[in-house]
Amino acid sequence: MRLPLLTAFALLLSACGFRIIGSEGLSTPLKNVYIDMVLDYRVAEPPVETALRTKLTRRGAVVVPKAEQADTTLRLSNLEERRETLSIGADGKALEYRLVIGVRYELLQGGQALLPAATLSVSRDYSFQLNQILQKELEEEQLRAYIQNELAELVLLRIASGLATLKDAVPVPQVVPAAH
Repeated sequence: MRLPLLTAFALLLSACGFRIIGSEGLSTPLKNVYIDMVLDYRVAEPPVETALRTKLTRRGAVVVPKAEQADTTLRLSNLEERRETLSIGADGKALEYRLVIGVRYELLQGGQALLPAATLSVSRDYSFQLNQILQKELEEEQLRAYIQNELAELVLLRIASGLATLKDAVPVPQVVPAAH
């Protein structure tokens, strides 16, 4: 009884164009890409860059180590991470926080902007309790990793959408028959 119901549900979802996030292929400009992370000070690769690299590679892109080897450059800048206090208890200590991570991105081809620069940010709220400090610190780190992964996915979705719009906006040259 369940198998026919699941099959019908799967057919219904596929008929409406539903796809799992991250399952679609890449546009041609993203097949051979260089990720340029612009940071003033950097010890290691930021997690959002790592997440983008992983997502691009899983979808069939070649992420090259030098800009000269790439067809396009995905430039990331203004990476911002902040923790905001949302509520304070009667003792003056924070009870809730909001974690916000944002980045500016643009897609370049031949030194020219293929897509204009845009900024995306993702935020999540979480509670904090002093009697569970170690557990809450771990929760914050996991939440930070989740947000950066989600931010990388959103950047790729926005780029894919922008490239699809760009492709639709480019006029197709008309072939005019020669006059005799």
